[in-house]
Amino acid sequence: MQHDNVSSINEKEVMDFYGLKGGFGRIKLRSKILRSWLLHKSAFSSINSSWVIRLQRSRGVEIGENCHFSPYVLIDLIYPNMIHIGNNVTIGSNTMIFAHYNPTANKLLKENGYPREVKQVTIDDGAVIGPGSIITMGTSIGKNSIIGAGSVISGTIPDHSVVLGNPGRVIKKINL
Repeated sequence: MQHDNVSSINEKEVMDFYGLKGGFGRIKLRSKILRSWLLHKSAFSSINSSWVIRLQRSRGVEIGENCHFSPYVLIDLIYPNMIHIGNNVTIGSNTMIFAHYNPTANKLLKENGYPREVKQVTIDDGAVIGPGSIITMGTSIGKNSIIGAGSVISGTIPDHSVVLGNPGRVIKKINL
């Protein structure tokens, strides 16, 4: 059955990333993902930003001081440790932040140049992420930048930039 093969490939990719092997490694991985999901689930709809941040830190997300997270922020469920958020960052509701890309169910793609990719995401000090934004793997958002609502962001956003759209484009520099 192809589904079983792809599921095994996916699990092996994640186990390799975390340096886990064998049956005990598989149990450890599944426990890690379950714990991460339960913490995320508890944080997801909370209106208490400090509670959300505490739970996301427990998952392994690096979060600086004096941040504000609105409800319904989704931070990568498998690789939370690849997300780095600086001080004084604001993240609006329904924002999604992903540190990986994975054609999960397509064995043909996985075996022919489109495997799982995992890359760090960095949101620097003072950034403001508007509601409904999507931050993709490998993205770096510069200091004091503003990401407009609903923007899709990938790559490097310079410090002091205002970014809008899909794909996100710098529309203005902030003069301080």
